[in-house]
Amino acid sequence: MITLNGNDLTIEQVNRVLYEGELVRIADDSMERVMNSRFAVEKIVSTHNITYGINTGFGKFSDVEIDKKDVHALQLHLIRSHACGVGEPFPEVVSRGMILLRLNALLKGFSGVRPILVERLMMMVNERIHPVIPQQGSLGASGDLAPLSHLALVLIGEGEVWDGSEQIEASKRWGSIGVTPIELQAKEGLALINGTQAMTAMGVVNYIEAERLALQSEYIAAMSMEGLHGVMDAFQSSIHEARGYPQQVAVAERMRALLQDSKLTTKQGERRVQDAYSLRCIPQVHGASWQVLDYVKEKLEIELNAATDNPLIFDDGGTVISGGNFHGQPIAFAMDFLKVAVAELANISERRIERLVNPQLSDGLPAFLSPEPGLQSGAMIMQYSAASLVSENKTLAHPASVDSIPSSANQEDHVSMGTIGSRHAYQIIQNARRVLAIEAICGMQAVEYRGADGMSSVTKRHFEEWRSIVPPIVEDRRFSKDIEKLSAHLKEGRVREPVGSL
Repeated sequence: MITLNGNDLTIEQVNRVLYEGELVRIADDSMERVMNSRFAVEKIVSTHNITYGINTGFGKFSDVEIDKKDVHALQLHLIRSHACGVGEPFPEVVSRGMILLRLNALLKGFSGVRPILVERLMMMVNERIHPVIPQQGSLGASGDLAPLSHLALVLIGEGEVWDGSEQIEASKRWGSIGVTPIELQAKEGLALINGTQAMTAMGVVNYIEAERLALQSEYIAAMSMEGLHGVMDAFQSSIHEARGYPQQVAVAERMRALLQDSKLTTKQGERRVQDAYSLRCIPQVHGASWQVLDYVKEKLEIELNAATDNPLIFDDGGTVISGGNFHGQPIAFAMDFLKVAVAELANISERRIERLVNPQLSDGLPAFLSPEPGLQSGAMIMQYSAASLVSENKTLAHPASVDSIPSSANQEDHVSMGTIGSRHAYQIIQNARRVLAIEAICGMQAVEYRGADGMSSVTKRHFEEWRSIVPPIVEDRRFSKDIEKLSAHLKEGRVREPVGSL
């Protein structure tokens, strides 16, 4: 059970809620803050003190006063009108993440919602009531308005939720557990949708998958080192300590640990003096991607515990300030940075694939790892697929955050496009995983030609695991199934701790 208080939620805890189904509870002091901020909203409504989003319209309509009798209808109209998301829905795990993160943000006590609203969000997490939320339609400023409106629809008994792989009406799901949907009151609709939880939830899922993939890329690169008789001297600690990047030092240390008892790797001068960059520079390139992952994790963990709606209520209601914490620029930059980092893991992987299949570069391996070169093509077109995927990643890696387009009659004249960046990052991660699956298939074939008995104890373990999924290439077959099966296995694979427990 994870206790939420709005202040110290971590990615590790989010991972447990999203992927392990851990339940959540609300800290008592957080509920006190929620109640205090709600009293402030009710006072504003009763005194008709003009305050944005409580008794005014939204965006360009902020100068339109709303009569006291209409403040509830205002919130209902807001949710219905802003539910303009289009396209394929977010993965269900992202929808779950959005509920969790919105709940945690409201528990900071700056948003003015009733306790029943946060309790209902907690129920959605614990009862696995996951809204169906279209991916497209957010500008990443004024919050993720469209996606979060689809989340809010479920609270009022409208919209759809996931039921396994099917979609059902939210009202039917609430009815199945005997719960009546909420009727939103003053400010509650705005508090639900004014935030960055779509891009951040997608961002956390991206980070979790990217971290796993970055570790797996080292296991796969180690196998390629064995298949190509790689030179281990390039991983000596002194080289990496001389440069000083801790992530680079750590990758080199893990590569040494992965390959420490291998009989297939070589030393400087045995077969060649030095390797090509795609082998020799694994610590430098992979280490740089780890630097980005560290940066992304830092920004996400700040945003997990951020108050991102507008206006915010301070001093027990004494101060209500309209600001712009809903602007997604920090996460937009982080997602764009992540896109580049993961794309580069795929880029360097594709270069190792080329060395494994190219007879001019592979140090004696059969051309294209074919069982009968010429008669059978072997892994020739797998390299084509990898090249296609890394090229596609290059277009997806174009930064979404450098774009902006004005909205709401130029009231909202600069936006982050952070949700687009987070969606594209997810696509790049899926593409990169397939590239690494191709490298693993080629690497396994190569070490079998070299003699799998000479593999290190660690890489041999992974070899045996992956060989149970993808058999050797003894005859040409439809390799797309192999790529997808191994990619799916990597996606679900447990993240092992660095070094000590490799």
